[in-house]
Parts: sequence; structure tokens; C-alpha cells
Amino acid sequence: MAKQYDVIIIGTGAANIIADAALRQHKHIAIIERGAFGGTCLNRGCIPTKILVTAANRLREIEESARIGVNVSGVTLDWEKVSARLHEKVGESSAVEAYYAQFPEITIYKGTAAFTGKKTIRVTLNAGGTADLEGEQIFIGTGARTKIPKLPGIEEAGYVTSESFFGPKYPAKPYKSLIIIGGGPIGCEFAHVFDAAGTKVTIVQHNVRLLPKEDEEISAFLLKQFRRYGVNVELNKDTMSVRVENGEKVLAFRDRTTGEEGEVRAEEILVAPGISPTTDLLHLENTDVKTDKRGFIPTNEFLETTAEGIWAIGDINGQAPFRHKANCEAEILADNLFDESDPSTWRWMRYDVVPAVTYTYPEAAHVGLTERQARDAGYEVETAKNHYSAAAKGYALGFEPGADDDGFVKLVIDAKTKNILGAHIIGVEASILIQPFVQILTAGTHTVTPVHPEIASETVKKLRALPLTRTLDPASVKTMSETMTPHPSLSEATMWTRYYYEKK
Repeated sequence: MAKQYDVIIIGTGAANIIADAALRQHKHIAIIERGAFGGTCLNRGCIPTKILVTAANRLREIEESARIGVNVSGVTLDWEKVSARLHEKVGESSAVEAYYAQFPEITIYKGTAAFTGKKTIRVTLNAGGTADLEGEQIFIGTGARTKIPKLPGIEEAGYVTSESFFGPKYPAKPYKSLIIIGGGPIGCEFAHVFDAAGTKVTIVQHNVRLLPKEDEEISAFLLKQFRRYGVNVELNKDTMSVRVENGEKVLAFRDRTTGEEGEVRAEEILVAPGISPTTDLLHLENTDVKTDKRGFIPTNEFLETTAEGIWAIGDINGQAPFRHKANCEAEILADNLFDESDPSTWRWMRYDVVPAVTYTYPEAAHVGLTERQARDAGYEVETAKNHYSAAAKGYALGFEPGADDDGFVKLVIDAKTKNILGAHIIGVEASILIQPFVQILTAGTHTVTPVHPEIASETVKKLRALPLTRTLDPASVKTMSETMTPHPSLSEATMWTRYYYEKK
């Protein structure tokens, strides 16, 4: 017989925020986790990669310090020390698990969850055996994993992903050479790390641009910087096959426009062409939860799925795959379902104000629409652009007008209203500089905008019909609470100050 719970949470990344809220209401809670507590961010994503990135950034800064009159020589990367700091941080996963294990209201199930009915779940336990659960409210936050291309020879040759890299395949020293399949944020961040560490890096990208979701000028600037540092970038390429030859892995590719074929060889291949949801493990066919053609779980602006009493957050709902976005979704559910009983005060998710940062050198950051997106949406667009060198601090940092590495800020503006539609930055500390624009776009009076209008509980139908409106005062600490901050940027040191104010 299934054990009954008020709340079942599947996945322990951002969904832990929901567990905290349910715990405050003394709910009977089941937490299911098949891996390490903390989710992708702590174990194989934001945090470990940024520890590597920060060391790589410092190397680059020191190498370039001569231009401001600081001469340094003999700088090396202590891979063992950097790695030790990385693994120490990832090791905090056990502390997260121990924290939740101490509460009598919470039962932890270490294993893989699969639905057996509309609200029933069977957990195949890692230690052996199964457990059957039933929940009144179920929250899915199981994330996504690397999408592995169907590439002849790749399984035989072997490869690493962002998941396996931080596990048993973590290298004892930087690779001599590395092929990266994919030129999105993950691929570009790894390229930066290993290029700075002295690895010969080649990116093979299917798209005609690096970071194709960024503004086109940002993509072009990063490409120029990567090539300046010596990264080999192959754009607009179809990968064809992988083989092992003389101890090296050889990737064959074909130009998508000309048909010209080529190949590149390296010690290792890192696969980073995108992500796939983990819905295949959940057996959602036994529920009323529908998935899209990619396998993600569509959710509305209140994070509802097509099934009553089941919500989904984070990478698995197919929206922006960032921890700060998942945290915001979880906070909305925590506020709406556990901390606030009156639906007229409910918050909703706005995907138009989700910031994104790629932690390369230079960093690329944006919030809102690109210039092309704004024009495609029918806006009459104006743009404003300013380079780092135009600011006294930019000059102090060594940026000269017209230099290849002179980063910039670009604003996309509605020509009629003069409202900012998007902000795009590439350069040093772009992750910090983007924060004021996130708050500007978040603040003000907003009316609920349906996401997946076909998904709606009776309560949501009523809120949309009102329509629900909220005003966020830009000077209010509450607005700070509801403004997303790119994770893990140093802006969190300022923006999270409100958390300690609210919790004291």
C-alpha cells in the first residue's frame, strides 16, 4: 500500500525551496533524489564550472596586466589546488542532505521515481527494493542531461559531458588537446577554461554562430576573442563520425553550406550540444501530465502542468535552463501555495526578465530581447551602444578605443515609447553590470501574461480573467526579492542581502 504524503518533491535542486516552505507549514513531506543533493548547479553545473572559470579569468587578467603597467612572469595554473577547491564545494551536497534528514516531517528516498498512477509513485531505491508513495501535491524538479548526438563511433571512442567530467572522469591535469562539440554556453565556458590552462581547444559548432541565443553582435565579439586567444572554432558544421587513431580521438565534420569535409583530432572529446529532459525516467504516461515533442513538461505562468496537483520547475519545463530561473519558479510556488492563501496576491513567472550569463572571458550577459527578436516582434527599434573604453574605469582597466577586446553595452529600445526592450553586455564583469537592467525590467506595474494558455486550473482561469495585476516599487526591498540575479554572479552578494533582512 502506498505511503501517503502531503507533499512529494522529486529532485533536490531548486525544489528544496519548496521543501522549506512546506516544512514551515508542518506538511508531511517526501523528498526523492536519485543522485547527489543539490541538483545540477551544485554537483556538475554553475558552481564547479565557475570555480574553474574564475581561475581561468585570473590567468587571463594577469597575462594582460602589462598593458596597465604591471609586469608579471612565470604565472602557472595549479590544477590540483583548483580541483581541490572545486571538489570541496561539491562535497557540500552531503551537508544539504543531512539538513533535510534531521526533520521528522521529512522522509528521504534515495532512488529513481516513476509514476504508477495519476498521483502515485514507485521509487526504485538505490540500495535495493522499492517504495510506493502517494501525494496530494507533487513537484517535479528532476532537471535535464546532456543531449548525446547519434554519431557513428562516438560510444566506442568515448567522451565526457558536463555531468561525467565532474565525476570519475575528472582529469588529473588539463588535457593536451580537447574537441568540444557545441558552441553554446556550456561548450564556450569549457573552451575558455581549457584554453587558459594551455590546452589546444577546438569547438565544432552546428550553428553559424557561437552563443546563438545572444545578440548577433555579442556572438561576433566572442568569436573574435576566442580566435585571438587561439581557440580553433569551426562554425556551421555537421559532425559525421568519431574514430580513434594513434591514441587520439578524431572527429570528422562537414560544412553545412559548402559540403566540404574536414576533421580534427584531440586527446578528449567533450559533448555539449544542448540538453534533454529526464522525463523518460518518470513514466508520465501513467499521469495526466503531457510533454511536448522534445519531451519537456510545459507549464503555465503559475508552474502548473496539465495534471491537477502536479507542478514542474527548472530545466525539465523547457524554459530558460538557469538555476536562478529555477529558484524563482520555486519561490513563486512556495509563496503562492504555502506562504500566501489569497490568490489575488499570487506571483507569476515572467520569462521575459530572465537574465543569462555565459562565463567566458570576456563574459556575455543579457536580459530581454535581442535586436533581431525585437524587430521580428514588430517593434520599431533603436539601439544605443557604449564601449568599456569610454568609461574612466574601463580605461583604467586597460581598454583602448578601437581595440579588439574593448567590450560594450548595447541597449535595444522601443523607438516609440523609449522603453528598454533588452540589454546586452560583453566584457569584464558583464554578469554584474547586467543587474540594474534586470531590476528595471522587473519593477513597475505588470498584468499577468498567460504562458501555455491551455494549461489552467480553475483558480488560474479566474486570475487571468481579472486580469491579475501587481506593482513592484523599484525602491522596495520586496522588489529585490522578486528580481532574478544571474547565478553565480557577484551581484548575489548585494541582491541576496534582502534574504537576511527577511529571515532575521
